[in-house]
Amino acid sequence: MKEGWEYKRLGEVCNIYQPKTLSSKELVEDGKYLVYGANGVIGKYNSYNHESSEVLMTCRGATCGTINVSKPYSWINGNAMVVHPQHNILSQNFLFYLLKGLDLSDVITGAAQPQITRQSLAPKKIAIPSLSEQQHIVDELDLLSSIIEKKKAQLNELDNLAQSLFYEMFGDPITNDKGWEVRKLNDIYKLKSGDGLSAKNFVEGIYPVYGGNGISGYHNAYNMNGDFIIIGRVGAYCGNVRYVKGLFWLTDNAFQLFFDANIQTPVFVLYLLTLLDLHRFANEAAQPVISNKTLRDLDIIIPTMEMQKLFASKIETIEHQKELIRKSIKEVETLYNSRMDFWFN
Repeated sequence: MKEGWEYKRLGEVCNIYQPKTLSSKELVEDGKYLVYGANGVIGKYNSYNHESSEVLMTCRGATCGTINVSKPYSWINGNAMVVHPQHNILSQNFLFYLLKGLDLSDVITGAAQPQITRQSLAPKKIAIPSLSEQQHIVDELDLLSSIIEKKKAQLNELDNLAQSLFYEMFGDPITNDKGWEVRKLNDIYKLKSGDGLSAKNFVEGIYPVYGGNGISGYHNAYNMNGDFIIIGRVGAYCGNVRYVKGLFWLTDNAFQLFFDANIQTPVFVLYLLTLLDLHRFANEAAQPVISNKTLRDLDIIIPTMEMQKLFASKIETIEHQKELIRKSIKEVETLYNSRMDFWFN
């Protein structure tokens, strides 16, 4: 233990409880106050049950142990555990980082449905420094966190710049306000779904397994080799479009896209299909599906190759800038994790 720090049980220095839960039917679309569930804001309501900001811990489900902070005047549901500190001993901001740095594996119970209860959490021992040292630690971690958030905001700005560039050069791909040649999707693209692979068949392989939402695991075999555009076909992520390179396994939750490189460049196709918002063509079932047949009659604009190549070169510059920022984020995150480990482990 660090000099001057003392051990306390979490329940000795915090009021730990689960508030009353609102059902989804009780939420009000234009309500005055935010409602917090297990993983953040889930809607609005016309009353609040907490005047002050509170530290919250997800206490049910796969994200059990995730730490959030509510805004003042909010309703907090019971699938988020409130951990309210005694402010003469623990500052709220320090508690936030402390809980994020704790190993909570010994307080999570349940296999099929992981959960954290007050009874399991309250006895957890924590090390507490003086309030002045708590503030010093918070200032350090806040600085690193703010740098990371600013760099992530820069990535978002570059993404917005890329989309704005597309609209500037090619117009709206749905309304075709620039009057480009138009063909039906079925005339220039072919979609083929990947091969089924259940979760139980995932192994500690070296090849990423791609579905509609990116990498979902790894396998010891691959069914794709090269550069491909893939489209999510099933579930909440159907219609998602991404550009994937190398050796990987594509599941039947996604389409592989075939197109004529003499007509369209990969970068143009990637942005075009993303901005066409393919998810709007999914059915409204509990498990949404977007089918090859549904997409066949979609109008696809065909700008000149000269314009497409110019767009691709501009995007290459933007992607290079993004890669530098991602590298910088990784470096700061490594430092942040190191400091979290230093203070709390």
